Amino acid sequence: MLSGRRLDLLNPSPADIEIEDIAHGLARVARWNGQTIGQNAYSVAQHSVFVLDIVNSIGNDLSSKWQLAALLHDSAEYVIGDLISPFKAAIGLDYRAFEKLLLETIHIRFGLEQNGPDPLRALIKRADTIAAYYEATGLAGFDEQEARQYFGNPDDFKNHLNIQLNSLTPWSVSLAQKQFLRRFRELYGDKSMVPD
Repeated sequence: MLSGRRLDLLNPSPADIEIEDIAHGLARVARWNGQTIGQNAYSVAQHSVFVLDIVNSIGNDLSSKWQLAALLHDSAEYVIGDLISPFKAAIGLDYRAFEKLLLETIHIRFGLEQNGPDPLRALIKRADTIAAYYEATGLAGFDEQEARQYFGNPDDFKNHLNIQLNSLTPWSVSLAQKQFLRRFRELYGDKSMVPD
């Protein structure tokens, strides 16, 4: 990693996880295999911030700890990249097991429960699906009928969303990294551990 840490992928240690490495990697990993409109790729870092905003819009006053879990929901992708769901299914359970192990290690590093309570996991998954719908229709060329087929109908959530759905303009790598780190710092609280 750029921080100088060496992450053993088969036996990851929380001591080798640095938020700067996560932010750096996620800002450079494109969602939708890079098949989105705009000058910049739509990054996993930007998606993570979007999911956090959705969680905050539909959740009920979540603690900073659980908001942090939402922000970090795809953080394992800083190492393994963002594979589309059909490809993950084709690869099989070994991939999903590795992704889960890495995410659990990241959660340990930042003081989160490895899995979190079921209602929280369901809320984050719901927000992730809502984000995917709006990303698909706003950035990846899906029409609404096709997006509903894959991601369901988000219309019942529109009234709860206090976010600008029309502002899904992909950020630059630099902006995505900065925004991800900014939100992390707000939630994690110990700014001495994360330099500006």
